[in-house]
Amino acid sequence: MGGFDDDERPDRANVGLTDPFWLALAGFGGGLVGSVTGLASLVSYPALLAAGLPPVSANMSNTVALVFGSVGSLSGSAVELRGRRAEARHLGAIAIAGGAGGAALLFATPAGAFVRIVPWLIAGASLAILLRRTPERPKPVQGERPAWALSLGVFLISLYGGYFGAAAGVLLLALLLIASGETLARSNAMRILLLGLANAVAAVAFIAFGPVRWSAVVPLALGFLVGGRLGPAIVRRAPPGPLRALIAFAGLGLAVHLGVDAYH
Repeated sequence: MGGFDDDERPDRANVGLTDPFWLALAGFGGGLVGSVTGLASLVSYPALLAAGLPPVSANMSNTVALVFGSVGSLSGSAVELRGRRAEARHLGAIAIAGGAGGAALLFATPAGAFVRIVPWLIAGASLAILLRRTPERPKPVQGERPAWALSLGVFLISLYGGYFGAAAGVLLLALLLIASGETLARSNAMRILLLGLANAVAAVAFIAFGPVRWSAVVPLALGFLVGGRLGPAIVRRAPPGPLRALIAFAGLGLAVHLGVDAYH
């Protein structure tokens, strides 16, 4: 596996006594942000870095916690997923394969290289949120097998999601809206399911072999669970345009800050 630095080991955790509260709050905020934009990691990942976790450990711990956010969001999306078992089974298997591949890629990438890649991923994620979504198209024939382009796109985005994941949600939502012709609500529900599966399989690998910091995962996961469940009802009342712009510019600021640290 890719080499972890000594400070990436689980026994070198540096989460302070007051950090669980702030991590739970960050998880709650990430759940809310994720329900609107699919960019939960732009809130939770910086919070883990601020708590003292090294980049690779922060990324893996964040992925494990994100699974609980998916559980919370899925509990409010059951209606939009009814009658879509075949589609979910087909695309779900692809998402699982992509998530496993992304986790393997992260293990094979040296920690130093990851630090240099992260700013670019966050910058791309931040810019993605400013893109206008393609208008919804007529719904395809019920039960029609997803096209190969959609399947390939789901695999690549799930691969990216298993590796890092910031903006994977908004990218997958845009893909589903364009390729499937479903409504926004139904596409968003499928997005939550597919990325939840990709994150879950990556999380299993990270728990088994990676430097996951459980002292950070537990409060973050609890916040994700609550924020993901309440997010759709709360954020529905917020103006989406200014909110997306705020998150995008905050993410770009974070990318610049991490880039300076990585390339100085």
